[in-house]
Amino acid sequence: MPHEFELAKEIELDATPEQVWEAIATGPGIDSWFMGRTEIEPHEGGRSRFTMMGGVNESTVTAWEPGKRFGYRSDENPDGIFMAFEYLIEGRDGGSTVLRLVQNGFLGDDWETEYEAMRAGWDMYLHKLAQYLAHFPGRTARAVISAARPNTGDPDRVWTALTAAIGLSGPVTEGAPVRLALDGLPPIEGVVDYAGLPSFLGVRTGDGLYRFIHSGPSRRNVLVLGHHVFSNDVDERTAEHAWNSWLDRVLA
Repeated sequence: MPHEFELAKEIELDATPEQVWEAIATGPGIDSWFMGRTEIEPHEGGRSRFTMMGGVNESTVTAWEPGKRFGYRSDENPDGIFMAFEYLIEGRDGGSTVLRLVQNGFLGDDWETEYEAMRAGWDMYLHKLAQYLAHFPGRTARAVISAARPNTGDPDRVWTALTAAIGLSGPVTEGAPVRLALDGLPPIEGVVDYAGLPSFLGVRTGDGLYRFIHSGPSRRNVLVLGHHVFSNDVDERTAEHAWNSWLDRVLA
C-alpha cells in the first residue's frame, strides 16, 4: 500500500541565485552534480526526462520562475506512487543563496527504508551541488560516469577494498589525500570531500567530483559509482570503460 511522505532540506550555497538556477533547473546543470541524465522543457507544463542505467522517468514541470522557484511532478505509476519536487531559491547579502528543497509523494511497502535512503542521499547530493558551485562555477560536466554492482557483500569488506584502492588507510576523514590509477586514464589525485561511510564517500580533484555509494544490506548491497568530470580532454566512453574495469578488479 502506498505511504505518503514529505522530506525537506535546506542549504546555503556560495553562488548567486542565477548560478543556482542554472544548476538545478537545466539539463546540463543537473548533469554536473546529480545522478543520470536530465532533459527539461523550460516552461511550466513542460516535460522532463530523467535517464539512468537504461531506466527512464518522465515528469511535468509544475513551477517555473527563473531564479526563484522550480518544481516538477513525476508521472504516476499504476500503483499510485509518484514524486514531486520543489526548489525555492533566496538570494542573500554577500552573493550567497539559500536553496530549499521539498520532496513529497508516495512510497511503496518498504517506505521507511526508502525514506531514510532518500534523506541521507539528499545530504550527500546537496553537498555535491555546493562543491560543484564552489569549485567548478560556470562549467558543465564533460563526462558523467555511472556504474552499479548489486550483491557486493558486507559493507565493511567492500569499503576496506575500495579505500585501499584509492590510497586511503585508517579512518576516512575529509581532506585526506586520494590517489589512484586506472588503465587508459591519467592518474587521479584529489582529496576526500565527503566522508559518509558506510553509505557514501566523495572525492574532489582539480577536474572532477567522484562519488562511491553503498546501499547497505537492506537494499541488496549495491555499490554505485556516480562521477562527474569537467576536463575537456576526457572521452566519456573511454572513462566509463576504465571505471567499470577498475570496479571489477576492486570487487574481485
